[in-house]
Amino acid sequence: MAIAPMANVTDAAFRQMLLKYGRPDVFLTEFVSVEGLLSKGKERLLVDLWYNKKEHPIVAQIFGAKPEKFEKAAAIIRELGFDGIDINMGCPDKDIEKQGAGAALIKNPELAKQIIRATKKGAGDLPISVKTRIGYSKNQIKEWIPILLQENLAALTVHLRTKKEGYNIAAHWELASEIAALRDSCAPETIILGNGDINTLEEACEKTKKSGLDGVMVGRGVLTNPWLFSKQTPRIQERLKCMVKHAELFEKMYKTDCDDSLKSFNVIKKYFKAYASGFDNAKDLRVLLMDAQNAIEVKKITKKFVKEINIF
Repeated sequence: MAIAPMANVTDAAFRQMLLKYGRPDVFLTEFVSVEGLLSKGKERLLVDLWYNKKEHPIVAQIFGAKPEKFEKAAAIIRELGFDGIDINMGCPDKDIEKQGAGAALIKNPELAKQIIRATKKGAGDLPISVKTRIGYSKNQIKEWIPILLQENLAALTVHLRTKKEGYNIAAHWELASEIAALRDSCAPETIILGNGDINTLEEACEKTKKSGLDGVMVGRGVLTNPWLFSKQTPRIQERLKCMVKHAELFEKMYKTDCDDSLKSFNVIKKYFKAYASGFDNAKDLRVLLMDAQNAIEVKKITKKFVKEINIF
């Protein structure tokens, strides 16, 4: 199992929390622009590639549309000590698509191949993988997937929706076995992961076994359940303690108490629902937490709420 690369979700602070309460087999970073890695603002962007040595194996995901930029960015990532490089060919974000990157590459297979080859050239002996979708506006598995497999990728992750579908309908897991069959005929050595609507370990195991894929990549499911990779279901008290620790770690790591913080403290607030849920008045606590400006306030609000409501 791998964790999907998500901007302002799978940051270094969150991944370090996963080391404590249930880690995936493979970590991926937030996705990073190859253009940004080669710009004057490179140092600021490198924050998204921070990682702890305990996170190995860890893969850096990059996006863009210019092969020569991928080659240079891959060399930088290799020097940073990553275990692999993943190329984003599935992001539906409009701003990324305008660059000809992300899901737009599904409509430009020749450029997609050039990008893969350039990345390999810059990466040296690092394994190269791709994350994509089943198609752009319709199912293009038979046309699109073989093109990628023919590039001898170390791994290929397929989000089982089209770009047009976004996240509005259920992932097409009924198509996963077709993708597995294509891999078996085109590139037997390539690891294939499925992505979409995985919310529990049980679902991951069931879908992997039924589809014939090698495993799954979990995205939004881990945002709502940070313990997804663990077989344990923590009690409410433990969840709230972890919430406070996460806020403290985030603040310490990104210096959010300074005017020039590397990441806004508001980023951490997306996790509050995952931590503060499953008990009476949980919504009330989350409302209070949304006004917190730092980790000290998160701790103070939580402590006061627990005492007044007596939820334990």
